[in-house]
Order: sequence, then structure tokens, then C-alpha cells
Amino acid sequence: MANLHIDATLHLPLNPDWFTTTDDAIWVTSSRSNVVTQIVAATNQTGLSISVQRPCSGLAVGFDSLWIPSCGSHNLVRADPKTGKVLAEIAAVPAQSEGGITTGAGSVWLVTDKAGILSRIDPSTNKVAATITIPSGSYNPLFADGYVWVTSNEHSELIQVDPVTNSVVTSIPTGKNPRFLTFGEGSIWTLNQGDGTISRIDTRTAKNIANIEAGIPGEGGEITFGFHSAWATLFGFPITRVDAATNKVIEQWVGDGGDSIRAAHGSVWLTNYKTGAVVRFAPEQK
Repeated sequence: MANLHIDATLHLPLNPDWFTTTDDAIWVTSSRSNVVTQIVAATNQTGLSISVQRPCSGLAVGFDSLWIPSCGSHNLVRADPKTGKVLAEIAAVPAQSEGGITTGAGSVWLVTDKAGILSRIDPSTNKVAATITIPSGSYNPLFADGYVWVTSNEHSELIQVDPVTNSVVTSIPTGKNPRFLTFGEGSIWTLNQGDGTISRIDTRTAKNIANIEAGIPGEGGEITFGFHSAWATLFGFPITRVDAATNKVIEQWVGDGGDSIRAAHGSVWLTNYKTGAVVRFAPEQK
């Protein structure tokens, strides 16, 4: 990645992993250090930190709160991003450490059973308000365009859930073993661990419009959207960039690094899980 314009490099506690963003910061989990750390976007300096036992399964923002699944205390931690104070510990157990969490439609959404249970959490009560049956082996939800979308790693499909009826609308085939997903330019983009492709699903039609050959199969990784591109990361392939106009890989870096990636605050942010580094860079506009 020597040809990238690196704006900042920070070294965080062991194994920085999941990202989320607020208006003024990036937040990063470190599961082996039992902490969630704030990076202030204006200064590229660390700020607040929140103690959470083995934060896992994603990180989300909504309702003036951070939502942090814990694989150590087996619950969902709600914290104030302005103070770092823990506000509540909610009885909702993440189904898997490599799952996810999302906010939207007045709720927080977390898969709480590998057999296929999507839990809807009411932020006004900090309690599970509804559970929705989804296919087994589905772990990663994302709210976009009025629906909750959940990848089914086991069944190689994307599940569309209607928050008005709390029911599954449809299932859309993807590449093999999708897990992480993002939204941009009217589409859900899934990183498919089984065959290394990236699938693009039109949220208006709920149709798979492309399975993009990215050459990045394997466990772990992450995907984000920004700068008219989908950005994926995986150990050994720290950055793969897909142009949304052509559905083709236009840049790929091979080598050390990679694990989580996020486009925010005019930059792309990338973790190196093994070294503890977080880098911030300004991508070339396409």
C-alpha cells in the first residue's frame, strides 16, 4: 500500500476490529483488550474509551447511543458516545462473534440465535420487542431503504425483512457464503466468503444484478461503501475497490494488513488486526 496517501496512522489496543461512525468520530472495538475506543476525526487522536467484555458481532450508532454486542458478558451494551458511560446492559445475546448489528425503523436489530432469530430491540425500553424467524446461519443485519437486510452465510442468500410487519419479504441468491454487507447507490453489496465474490443487490427490485469476481475468499473481512465504490478488506488483501459504475475491481492491494474498513469523514479507515494499527487515507476520486 506504499502508493496510498496515508493521512494518519494510530496504534490501538490489541486486535482493533469493528468500526462505526458518529458525526465527529470513528469508534473501534478491540476484543482482546475489552475496550471500544473513540478516534476524533478532526484531530486523528484517540478520545473516550468504553470497557466492554470481548466486544464482538459489530458496532452500531443510533438513538444517541452506541450499541455494542458483548461476547464476554453475552448481552448488548448501550453506551453514551458523548461521555463513554454505559447506559444499559440488555438481555440480547449475539448469535455469533462474526455477526453484526444495525439500527433503523425506530429499533435496534441483532441476530440472537444461530437457528435463525432476528431480535428487534426497542430503545425506549431496552427490551426485545419482537423476534422474527429467518433462515438458520444468518448473522449480519443492515438497515437500508426501509428494510432490514440479513446475509445468510449458511444458505448463500440475502434476506429482506419488513419492519412494518416483522416478517421476511423475500430471499435473494448471492455468491457463496455471504457475511458482511454495506449499502450504497441503491444497492446492498455483500462480501461472499465462500467464493471471494462481491454481490450487488438492487434494493428497489430485490434482484441480484451482479456477482463481481474479486478474488478474496476466506474468513473475516469487511465491506463498506464510499466515493462511488465498494471497499472490501480481508487478511492478505487489505483493500479491494469496486467501481459502482462498472461493477469491476479497479484497485487491489495485496500484502500485510486488513480486517475492518469504513468510509467516513472524507476518508477510508482500515484496521490491521494483527499489528493494532488503524490507518486513514484519502482515496483517489474515480
